[in-house]
Amino acid sequence: MEMPSLRYRLLVAAAFLVAAGLTTQFALGGKKDKPPAGTIYGQKRAVHALNRLTFGPRPGDVERVTQIGVDKWIELQLHPDKIDDTALEVRLAPFRTLRMDTKEIVENFPPNQLIKQIADGKASLPHDPTKRAVYEAQLQRFEDKQERKEAAATASTGNNELVCRNGACPVSADSAQPSDPDETRRREERRAANLKTQELLDLPPDERMKEILQMSPEDRRAIATNNKGAKADALVEGMSPQQKETVMALKNPEQVVVDELIQAKLQRAIYSERQLDEVMADFWFNHFNVFVNKGADRYLLTSYERDAIRPHVLGKFEDLLVATAKSPAMLFYLDNWLRVGPDSEIALGIPPHQQHRRGYGPAPQRKKNKQASGLNENYGRELMELHTLSVNGGYSQTDVTEVAKVFTGWTLDQPRKGGDFRFEPRMHEPGDKIVLGHRIKENGEKEGLEVLHLLARNPKTAHFISQKLATRFVSDDPPAALVDRMTKTFLKKDGDIREVLRTMFRSPEFWTPDTYRAKVKTPLEFVVSSIRASGAEVDNARVLVGTLNNMGMVPYGMMPPTGYSMKAEVWVNSSALLARMNFALGLAAGRVRGVKVDAVSLLSANAAEAPTDAQQALASLESSLLSGDISRQTHDTISKQLEDPKITQRRLDDPKRPPNVAAIAGLILGSPEFQRR
Repeated sequence: MEMPSLRYRLLVAAAFLVAAGLTTQFALGGKKDKPPAGTIYGQKRAVHALNRLTFGPRPGDVERVTQIGVDKWIELQLHPDKIDDTALEVRLAPFRTLRMDTKEIVENFPPNQLIKQIADGKASLPHDPTKRAVYEAQLQRFEDKQERKEAAATASTGNNELVCRNGACPVSADSAQPSDPDETRRREERRAANLKTQELLDLPPDERMKEILQMSPEDRRAIATNNKGAKADALVEGMSPQQKETVMALKNPEQVVVDELIQAKLQRAIYSERQLDEVMADFWFNHFNVFVNKGADRYLLTSYERDAIRPHVLGKFEDLLVATAKSPAMLFYLDNWLRVGPDSEIALGIPPHQQHRRGYGPAPQRKKNKQASGLNENYGRELMELHTLSVNGGYSQTDVTEVAKVFTGWTLDQPRKGGDFRFEPRMHEPGDKIVLGHRIKENGEKEGLEVLHLLARNPKTAHFISQKLATRFVSDDPPAALVDRMTKTFLKKDGDIREVLRTMFRSPEFWTPDTYRAKVKTPLEFVVSSIRASGAEVDNARVLVGTLNNMGMVPYGMMPPTGYSMKAEVWVNSSALLARMNFALGLAAGRVRGVKVDAVSLLSANAAEAPTDAQQALASLESSLLSGDISRQTHDTISKQLEDPKITQRRLDDPKRPPNVAAIAGLILGSPEFQRR
């Protein structure tokens, strides 16, 4: 009888961690030894600061922060401009789209609308051979799609004759009946692409790229489409960033933009020295959530995060609110850019050359323009419910409608071509508006700025933002007294986010022992903290995107404007925890493609010499990965699994054989203690 594989046995061991009743431990923090009264002190103070202000400590971080001094380190994190982050900049350099404005992105990675214009003769192909190759591949895809539509339309008319190409109808070997010509063609393309790929892989990178550019558009697209995973990575190995982008764009230009945005987010979270800045960028993007897969937002999101979110994460809340309100990504996401006031000039069908605004006399009675989009309340509602006052913020449906009127005319110049924000007076609803009991006098674009100012300084906004920050950094149900002090700071300091955070970090509630390792990590926090703790080197973050997608938290992938939850109840269940453990085991064992891990190196800082048995390795890794913070229940559960020779690699004829450190490290990374921060 064949023995179960090591991977199978490790998964069984991981299942024991859940089956042993540790699911409750994840949510509630589990049983702890009696904590010291009053405050966290000593090394645990550094561990706590790193767990809350960063995406998790790296090897040696606890010692470094302890040496600097926790309070001094926190103050430094509150001023990220004083922290050298050039090493991260080197890692981000290959992602060229991060530095492009939206128009450049659209030009280099054409969306379907632009390709359709070229097909219709309304636009032309670029002259640059590299850009042209991308356009031609997408044009070929567009034409293939049109042919399939025409074939489907022919079939739906009731004509059962097979639609054949070049007068030839393929015949199935099994039934001698005509087979699907498209499927036959795709099989032939795959065979040809595989053969050509083998030839390309034998060439140096520059020659490989030159050969690809000399192919026909159809062959280029077949090469890009039929190579996936490790083979796709091999195809671009050694190429320049632009060459890599070009090859990937042959398949799907839009996806190149999204991939670079997501990979950059992961690289920043893993490697940035400005960790609090990255945590806050993630927090505010989630607060002002925009879904990446809504049409033009695939192109607009790069600028949204770079220009609207990141410059303000530790600044004034009102500046952040205005930046997001004017962002093309937000305007497109909530459809505000399309909407016009019911009594605006466009809605009434008044020609541009006629002026009938306030001061020019009453507008004539006209039949309303049915082509004009109506009043949209999406942004008005989310602005008050999710961005400022909260769902219990005391506003009414009338307030929502009035705010929607205020923001009519806030629109975009051709968003699918990378257009920016503009205010269009002819779309704007005329007249005064009443918002939360305040009269907003007719004043065009400035009406919106006045409402944003009103909301940013509202005490309910101050409380809501403070509560949400405390939920992220302190506990799922933060103490009311702490939130009240943060709210007072928010109002006193005009919404200065840095000052609100400083109030929280200096509070006794932040440092109470009950908060220590009490917050369950989200999937993003878990994946990133696992990589940081293991000292892994990430060469290709695309695989991590797939992992996060399986865990239900792909970056920028939350469709509703609520963003992802920060609370444990959403992420704690047996299936989700086993998925995390599976990732932890794969990471420690070096089975995550594009990520290099040396689990044995985690022992060197905590052991004078390599452990000779599994129990010694377990003790060393508990210290290295968890600073010794492991419950007796978890320790005993893992320890019991180490009796399995398949896991420990122990052999009766070789008792000194070193233990399987990777397997033990994986079990610790999958433990309840590691998955809390």
